[in-house]
Amino acid sequence: MTDSILLGAGETPCRLLLSRANRHGLIAGATGTGKTVTLQTLAEGFSRAGVPVFCADVKGDLSGLAEPGRPNPKLEQRAQALGEADFAYEPSPAVFWDVFGQLGHPLRATVAEMGPVLLARMLELNETQEGALAIAFALADDEGHLLLDFKDLRAILSHVAERASEVSTAYGHVTKASLGTIQRRLLLLEQQGGEHFFGEPALTLQDLMLLTPDGRGAVNVLAAEKLIASPRLYATFLLWLLSELFEELPEVGDLEKPKLVFFFDEAHLLFRDAPRALVEKVETVVRLIRSKGVGIYFVTQNPLDLPATVLGQLGNRVQHALRAFTPAEQKAVRAAAETFRPNPKLRVEEAITALGVGEALVSTLQADGTPSMVERARILPPRGRIGPLTAEERAAIMGRSPLAGHYDTPVDRESAYEGLVGRAAAPQAEGPQRTGSAPVRGGNPWGGATLPPRPLPQVPRSSRIPQIPPRENDGGLGGMVGDILTGRGGRREGVVESMAKSAARSMGRQLGNAVLRGVLGSILKR
Repeated sequence: MTDSILLGAGETPCRLLLSRANRHGLIAGATGTGKTVTLQTLAEGFSRAGVPVFCADVKGDLSGLAEPGRPNPKLEQRAQALGEADFAYEPSPAVFWDVFGQLGHPLRATVAEMGPVLLARMLELNETQEGALAIAFALADDEGHLLLDFKDLRAILSHVAERASEVSTAYGHVTKASLGTIQRRLLLLEQQGGEHFFGEPALTLQDLMLLTPDGRGAVNVLAAEKLIASPRLYATFLLWLLSELFEELPEVGDLEKPKLVFFFDEAHLLFRDAPRALVEKVETVVRLIRSKGVGIYFVTQNPLDLPATVLGQLGNRVQHALRAFTPAEQKAVRAAAETFRPNPKLRVEEAITALGVGEALVSTLQADGTPSMVERARILPPRGRIGPLTAEERAAIMGRSPLAGHYDTPVDRESAYEGLVGRAAAPQAEGPQRTGSAPVRGGNPWGGATLPPRPLPQVPRSSRIPQIPPRENDGGLGGMVGDILTGRGGRREGVVESMAKSAARSMGRQLGNAVLRGVLGSILKR
């Protein structure tokens, strides 16, 4: 069947319908029960169906899918018994990524793309410090300073500190103590290697959605062995990626198969110590990104690791064994059993603790959107290698990558640091210059067409995640009035004009906010 992926079989085959794959899913189970192999089987199935995949490799053993599996009579017999008549060992078209640039193509975002909300989460800022960071982003937007990398962020924070009294009048109270705390947190993040994530060339989402000439989807593997040592950085990065997908992909409704499937391993890290406002935004993404053609699959040890509102959105479920030695663990088993549609032939609560390695309870959405009855199934073995690649094999695959050479060399162009520190006219010491578009790659080794040049951001976006993309200089209703008063849109021509526009924008923002407060006040009094 080309419209579904065979997961395994019990009394009946367990198939995941591609038309229902964007209803999200869950792979859960205790350590050592087979979650990673199930993830690999699913990723390979999506790839063969022409669906690109993005997954995090937190232990290093998921990389083996890029090479064919080693002959194993037991695996071959198992595949035949489960109904996979055409089972054959084969590699998946893999693209390796690494935030630190060591085990894959460097994966970067600009500071502006990350935005103050997620950056505050990454830096573990309190509400006051987050407000100061938001003010720095707003000032950079209004004055046209590009925020691309760490030194740009430090420069704008120093700039705000030097103008603290003036900025406090126009944007809201900001103290040097808050800015100093942010600078110290940036230093800690830099010492953990976080500065590698910020810069250019920044990731282009189309590069995660490549297809081979024969129609197979790329399997993007994020090397997360080192990244997982900084859980907040790991969770924030993947949340940023989800927000980018949410904001940039168009609405497509229900498709015959997803445009992209996203596997979030160690998913509990996304919600650990997260403020309620951020959790609510994640819930919004999970609920609405389905209509963008994206399926999200959470991989975690216990279903209770996820908020109930998120768990309720996951229609396709694979539950591996759970251990139940303590009262708390027994409660978790009962809760997991209650999430499945009952099967009269199966005592789910007992089965969860009795599952062997490679076995799971499976329930997927049927064509009418209802969940199938839970089935105790043996999971289909993957066609790729089970286990990690060697360093030589990984290097060879990266050398053949269709993205080879594009992201590997950092670019440092004129941005906030050069403008604020007075080095705008000085030659750049690091990397080639980019003025309008990214370097154009040569031919695609997979045989496809070379991706077209992509434009560079010229004005940073002041906030991210997850929301409708803001206007270029979004300042709310007050900013809109300020734009009307100033006719903003062209380049600044002088200091006097800049000061006049700044004053006009400030008056416009205050006027707009006053109008907005009056409108909201009248609504709340009803």
